[in-house]
Amino acid sequence: MQTASNKRLSLRLRLFLSIILAIIIIIMDHNYTSFSKIRIYMDTVLSPLYFFVNSPQKLLDLISVTFSSHQKLCLEIKQLHNQLILKNSELLLLDHVKKENIYLRELLGANILQNDHKILTQVISNVSEPYSDQVVIDKGSINHIYQGQPVISERGVIGQVITVSKTTSRVLLLCDVSHALPVQILRNGIRAIAIGHGCTEELQLEYISDYTDIRKGDFLITSGLGGRFPEGYPVAIISSVTKEIKNSNIIIRARPIANLQYLRYLILLERGVQNSVSLEK
Repeated sequence: MQTASNKRLSLRLRLFLSIILAIIIIIMDHNYTSFSKIRIYMDTVLSPLYFFVNSPQKLLDLISVTFSSHQKLCLEIKQLHNQLILKNSELLLLDHVKKENIYLRELLGANILQNDHKILTQVISNVSEPYSDQVVIDKGSINHIYQGQPVISERGVIGQVITVSKTTSRVLLLCDVSHALPVQILRNGIRAIAIGHGCTEELQLEYISDYTDIRKGDFLITSGLGGRFPEGYPVAIISSVTKEIKNSNIIIRARPIANLQYLRYLILLERGVQNSVSLEK
């Protein structure tokens, strides 16, 4: 008991002496300039310690700001990239619109191209199957994707949706052996069907309405026949026109404008009315 009482008395005495000492220092600091010099000296000596103590917090703040800025920059880059893809897809119809305007001057009742709604999607997988060229995209029925929906890239036609799940869909590529697409030559309007022969081969034109005026380098666009693909989207460029000696058949091959072997971002065209007419062979 005596020891505890002595400890309490000692603590009270220390507290009292500390208060008295603090009051004396305050009074002397106020009245004597020497204490001010001492305080300045102590601040100078201890300033590195202040920086050292505060450096972890400053480092954390810097990391936080840098990470936040990086995230914001990445988000802005992604948004701008998506906008660029969509804007580039709108330029695909430019040549056809020019030609359509010429027709409109001659025929007042001509149809004007539809302004199709576009949905941006990303390729998440390439389907590796024999004699099949397909990709899987990250949009499905919850995004209102439907079977037969046309798919393009910022360069041209890619293919069409063939199966739809809740969150993903499969796209049959233009080069697949089971894909057939109605096309026309931009220069003269000659129509044909572009048949896929695998992505390692070029497209082949069949059911051609007129063989007499087809040249290497002619530009193929969608004709709009069948009601699935809108008219005017770039498809391919004719790469060769050859005549077989044995049976006099004319073989016309075309190189797809879009790079079908390296796909990342694609665009789904959503038209006003879903058309289920198949264009496959």
